[in-house]
Amino acid sequence: MAVVFGSFTSAPSLIDAPPVSLQSNFIPQFGVSVDTRRKTHLKPRLTPFAITCSSSPHKLVRDPKLDKHVVKQNKIRFVQKLKTLLLSKPKHFMPIDVLYKCRSYLSLHKPRSILSMIHRYPTIFELFTIPTPPTPFHATGPLCQTCVRLTPAAAALAKKESDLKKAMAVSLASKLQKLLMLSFPYHRLLLSKLVHLGPDLGLPVNFRSRLCNEHPDKFKVVDTSYGCALELVTWDPNLAKVLPSRDEVESLGLIVDRPLKFKHLKLRKGLNVKRRHHDYLIRFREIPDVCPYNTNPLELAKESIEAEKRACAVVREVLGMTVEKRTLIDHLTHFRKEFGLPNKLRGMLVRHPEMFYVSLKGQRDSVFLVEGYNDKGALLEKDDILTIKEELMKLVREGKRMRRERRKEYIYGDVNKNNAQTLANQVDDEYSDDDEDGLDDLFDLEGFSSVDDVDDDGREELIKWKEKREFWMAETTRLLNKKNDNGSEPW
Repeated sequence: MAVVFGSFTSAPSLIDAPPVSLQSNFIPQFGVSVDTRRKTHLKPRLTPFAITCSSSPHKLVRDPKLDKHVVKQNKIRFVQKLKTLLLSKPKHFMPIDVLYKCRSYLSLHKPRSILSMIHRYPTIFELFTIPTPPTPFHATGPLCQTCVRLTPAAAALAKKESDLKKAMAVSLASKLQKLLMLSFPYHRLLLSKLVHLGPDLGLPVNFRSRLCNEHPDKFKVVDTSYGCALELVTWDPNLAKVLPSRDEVESLGLIVDRPLKFKHLKLRKGLNVKRRHHDYLIRFREIPDVCPYNTNPLELAKESIEAEKRACAVVREVLGMTVEKRTLIDHLTHFRKEFGLPNKLRGMLVRHPEMFYVSLKGQRDSVFLVEGYNDKGALLEKDDILTIKEELMKLVREGKRMRRERRKEYIYGDVNKNNAQTLANQVDDEYSDDDEDGLDDLFDLEGFSSVDDVDDDGREELIKWKEKREFWMAETTRLLNKKNDNGSEPW
């Protein structure tokens, strides 16, 4: 922390302090810390003073209109994660035996049941059986194994999303190129870090193997001591432009275009900040902008006002590339070194409520780009990928309506006994909205495992289901009767 020293013959005061230039290396001030300690029996002596940032955390004002976006995302988190797992497999299905090994990725901890979670979304997932591969080690095992796959409606929606992202390959490649242009000094980003930010940017799941290799004129994959990384090949000056800010006069709704008598700071509706904080934000806005594409963060003094100006510009650029103009703060901290972001990134975001909003919903905080939303909490510009997500939400709501109707039928006794136990198992143990989030590396699940590899709870549940056979059955008879040309079974 840089300290500005001054000398005087009496107790220090703000008037005695030398003027501090905005170009000097200091932390933005919300208050002035002055050493006023004096012993009465000693003569006045030189005492240093420092302009520092207030150590007390700033109060976060909740915005329910923006928090609702995080809540809706948490409600379909299990759906998106399981869908990603299924689409990562060649045949787009997975045995339940293998799925029980993915509890950590699905954020399902005991005693929560995976089968009950699958039954919560009957319009998204369906269960079916396939014959067990004949192996000498499991010759005495069950003759069939239960698997899960997407329903025809969900599979069609996934195909539509895949086709849309293929059509947007050029724009998605430009996003990766802009991210590489923001990184200094090597213009290189690890693929293991990009995979966390990929879903927020709208990148396909297989962007590491497809998108990164289809544009050799923009970037290339290189090997580093930390793993594979994406490196910039060509610099595009057309992309090295910051997001245009909204016209302040138009946003204020002024009838006459004339200078204001007092300096105005536009904040979210219902947000009030302290006077010192307000004055700092006014001063921060008057400082000349720092272009994040042409300014090397290593050339700026740490914790200086210029470094914070550039860090805010970098976060604004990254959030502007995302589909919903928001992401997790943890995803940004992965690129702290590459983007030149401060160590206390969350504190910086909270310090600038005129640009960012930090949501505390969920176990990990999210950050919103305020200028991307209107006063009602709706996005000003909707991405095409958001239409796919809205259709997925409709399918989830339709499944919830179906389960509600079946539960009513069961209560009034309008169903047969064969479906009674199934409906009882579908009673909700509500899925928590505070479970972990994030896109980790997908597991290698190609090998099918047996029931012996499943934990005790999973084995007991599978045996119960296989004995009673109370699950949605696919038409596997034609598959069993169908032979290949060489006379072998399809599986």
